[in-house]
Amino acid sequence: MDAKPRLFEQVRTRLRTLHYSYRTEQQYLGWILRFILFHDKRHPSELGGTDVEAFLSYLAVDRKVSAPTQNQALAAILFLYRRVLEVELPWLDGVVRAKPSRHLPVVLSVVEVRAVLAHLRGDYWLIASLLYGAGLRLLEAMRLRVKDVEFEYRQLIVRDGKGSKDRVTVMPDGLVTPLREHLERVEERHRYAIQNGHGGVELPPARARLRHSHRAGAVGPQGHLDHADLHACHAQGRRRRAQSVRLIPPLPRPR
Repeated sequence: MDAKPRLFEQVRTRLRTLHYSYRTEQQYLGWILRFILFHDKRHPSELGGTDVEAFLSYLAVDRKVSAPTQNQALAAILFLYRRVLEVELPWLDGVVRAKPSRHLPVVLSVVEVRAVLAHLRGDYWLIASLLYGAGLRLLEAMRLRVKDVEFEYRQLIVRDGKGSKDRVTVMPDGLVTPLREHLERVEERHRYAIQNGHGGVELPPARARLRHSHRAGAVGPQGHLDHADLHACHAQGRRRRAQSVRLIPPLPRPR
């Protein structure tokens, strides 16, 4: 039992070294734990290809998981053996992946989207409107930060999206006023939280360390601003002005 915490710490360290997302880290750790428990807490180094096949068959037959979920479990196990235990066994490449089924996506018409949004209120309406009007994914909408909402250029900046990539998307005209009103309410709650000794916010690891080591100034952690920063701002401004605005049907406001 003493080896299990060390093993999971190795998995976590390896995932973070390779810059896997936090959600992937949680999912991989969960699948590795289920794999070990399925085999009566035996160490993975004692298991082989037949044991992996037995676990995947259990997921498909007994748990009735989908093919993508089964393949995600397999990806976690392969990561454990190849990247953490660093073993290249012949059976690794021979493990059969589940064949995902193909389904046509459900595409709602504009009328249907309006009907759905008309039944939502408050923050739920705003989040759903961002998914439809700005093309955000659910977690991207939940993690959207104040500094990435640019009213002047009518755009939203998605940080660390799918594939750990940033991107810029449009801000629909119908969401300008609701977003402003939402930010005003959030600012009021934040001010109240600060007055009561709270008001913290989650920061990326590097930024969190910087916050503890430096006192933030007006233009940066140490107050430095050079010509390269100004040039980047100028170039970004030109690109923003050159962007064409995508027309999106106006979104219904909740009554």
